[in-house]
Amino acid sequence: MSRPARRTAGGRPDDHAAPDPYVPPVPTRELTAVSADGARLHVEVHGPVDDPAAPAVVLAHGWTCSTAFWAAQIRDLAADHRVIAYDQRGHGRSPASRTCGTDALADDLEAVLAATLGPGEKAVIAGHSMGGMTVMAAAGRPGFQKHAAAVLLCSTGSSRLVARSTVVPIRTGRLRTWLTRRVLGSRAPLGPVTPLARRILKYATMGSGSAPHMVEACARIVHACPRRVRHAWSQVLDRLDLDHQVRQLRVPVAVVAGTADRLTPPEHARALAAALPNCLGLTELPGLGHMTPVEAPGTVTGKIRELVTGQVTGQVTAHVTGQVTAHVPGQVTGPGSAHEQHDDARIREGA
Repeated sequence: MSRPARRTAGGRPDDHAAPDPYVPPVPTRELTAVSADGARLHVEVHGPVDDPAAPAVVLAHGWTCSTAFWAAQIRDLAADHRVIAYDQRGHGRSPASRTCGTDALADDLEAVLAATLGPGEKAVIAGHSMGGMTVMAAAGRPGFQKHAAAVLLCSTGSSRLVARSTVVPIRTGRLRTWLTRRVLGSRAPLGPVTPLARRILKYATMGSGSAPHMVEACARIVHACPRRVRHAWSQVLDRLDLDHQVRQLRVPVAVVAGTADRLTPPEHARALAAALPNCLGLTELPGLGHMTPVEAPGTVTGKIRELVTGQVTGQVTAHVTGQVTAHVPGQVTGPGSAHEQHDDARIREGA
């Protein structure tokens, strides 16, 4: 059997790329979802798209990233799940829009769910960083509530992102907030991926023990984001306040965070776990940074699989067979065999 062509971080075919779990796989299907304001969103569907028994997973990436960020999760989950990943507006292959804001993010997620899921079909929705903020923003929306069975929030927060960031290594206060705002909101081009660029990105977004190939993958994805898009969305994140929406997120939610995250330090995850109406637990990954799906791919994928098993599988079976199956809200199975890899990291969990 011939191997499908691999793609670059920006989504273009790359026949000469070396085998790498972080090179995005070729989707089974591609489509365009149209948001409420007419914004067009690039959507990929991976895995058995015509199998009604394959549970659905939706992946929402973060600021300056693209569907390529989820390559490791897609490769694993697509074996037996229908995996839906989309580029946030202005990112990846979704054109930029004049409208930037949390309402637009919520509109976009609703549009993707409507375009890819059938009537009454439920999915596990995983959001990283701004993708997690997208999920929070959409929590009270009818389209989200109709299709969301459970949520995984990775390395994200609901408010005070700039004030709590530790990217600038000085004491908390007005000066640090002022400097952080200018660093994260810079209009300067990132330029090519050089050794210095990789060191800067690793410091700001990843744990000190992150392997070079992980840093390389993240650098290529982030550097592919247009600087105007990067700046525009940095302003949205600066003003973010989704604390009210967190309390509207009533489906079962699991939270994952790296203890060395400088962009969204673990205090964000702890606050989310305390505020969520139905939190299944907080997993803190010692020594890992902001890019948890890349830094701990097995752990993040395993969490998604746990949520699918506990919250979706029974509903899919009932839908396919036409039988009524008992479903216990909030029930999650134990660790899942080979898919629950912990990437050599100790994992601390709490309610």
